[in-house]
Amino acid sequence: MVSNTERRDTTRERIVKVAADLLREQGPAAVTTRRVAQEAGLQPPALYRFFQGKDDLVDAAADHVFAEHVARKQTVASSGDPVEDLRAGWRSQIDFGLSNPHVFMLLLDPARARLTPTEAEGVRILAERVHRIAAAGLLRVSEERAVHLIRAAGIGTVHTLLSLPPEQRDPQLAEAAFDAVAHAVLVGESVVTTRDPAAVVASFRTLLPQLGTLSQAEVALLDEWLRR
Repeated sequence: MVSNTERRDTTRERIVKVAADLLREQGPAAVTTRRVAQEAGLQPPALYRFFQGKDDLVDAAADHVFAEHVARKQTVASSGDPVEDLRAGWRSQIDFGLSNPHVFMLLLDPARARLTPTEAEGVRILAERVHRIAAAGLLRVSEERAVHLIRAAGIGTVHTLLSLPPEQRDPQLAEAAFDAVAHAVLVGESVVTTRDPAAVVASFRTLLPQLGTLSQAEVALLDEWLRR
């Protein structure tokens, strides 16, 4: 027998999927409680048992679309080359933004001013890729700075391309933007042969959790010194 909780979860999932399809295809204006309820086979008042109003419903729909994208990124196997993995992740993120402009703009809306768990997971995946680059001795800045620079460049690239008519978009702009940010955060070769002190520091910081002879307080202090 299906429990009330399972039935409620199934109904909510159906509502969110309907709203997500409308959001993807027609934008936020199409996600009305009346239309979503109708296409989900419910009466409009029923939606308020799950969502406070349209804004809450639109947020859930945007998160659903982005969650599908993040789930796909989690299944991508490493190529063995951390820089190429970063480039592949960049391309995936750019493609998502261009293919889902309504969702992309919602995720950037300053009025939201919050990082959802799904968005935080996306940032975590990026940070994990950057960490592998640092461990290989190829990062010239701190991992935190690299993540912020890559995110900022990616958001700016998608926003710029979306601001142009499709026929005026430079198909090579995203690749050029990645090359520019890669030049800012990466060294040309492994830290084993580089003389760049920032690259040495970034690589060494990845080893801190393995320094078992130091206490947690000592590791934290050493990490603070290295970040400086």
